[in-house]
Amino acid sequence: MKVTLLIPTLNEIDGMKSVLPKICPEWYDQLLIVDGQSTDGTIEYAQKMGYPIVIQKKKGMRHAYMEALPHITGDVVLTFSPDGNSIPELIPSCIAKIKEGYDMVIVSRYAQGAKSYDDDAITAFGNKMFTTLIDLLHGGHYTDAMVIYRVYKKSLIYDLDLDKDSSYETEEKLFKTTISWEPLLSIRCAKKKLKVADIPGDEPAREGGERKLQVWRWGAAYMYQVIREIFVWK
Repeated sequence: MKVTLLIPTLNEIDGMKSVLPKICPEWYDQLLIVDGQSTDGTIEYAQKMGYPIVIQKKKGMRHAYMEALPHITGDVVLTFSPDGNSIPELIPSCIAKIKEGYDMVIVSRYAQGAKSYDDDAITAFGNKMFTTLIDLLHGGHYTDAMVIYRVYKKSLIYDLDLDKDSSYETEEKLFKTTISWEPLLSIRCAKKKLKVADIPGDEPAREGGERKLQVWRWGAAYMYQVIREIFVWK
């Protein structure tokens, strides 16, 4: 099982310098950075360190994933935030868990023994609300359906139509935003009754940079997805 560690960046120079040196090369087969046109030196730092990097043509997280997709060589993809929110030392545990035969493993901020130190009242409520709705409406058993820190089979991207613009275009047009594919990945894994597990993992506060959350637009778009998926995509 080959592992691609996929790291999306956008003006994350502080986190990159702090976090990436803690990632051991023996943990992965490919490390790939996909950058959303940073202007703070993130791109130059990645190039200086010799990390393979894809520069996005279209901005937004799902475009980051889609544009990185042709360059991914692993059988499984581990998505990791370089801003300090993801603890590097949990990478081996995450990979070991999926090798037990799971389709996806999530490093959960809300599993027993874990805590988010980056949440505010609004994001904590939203993350837990969406996780609860996905569990109730789509048969999931998640403690954290929204987090980026997870590993999953690359084949799921195609099997669950995550690579198709049509899976997102209506909500993105309605709410004038570009979203990511973690919530839809969680929903469709639940609907297909795939084998999913989580491991507890704290979410530290971010290191430098700015949060890029579009709380209300993303919240509205993800709510649309949660409801729509009751009726479509079997």
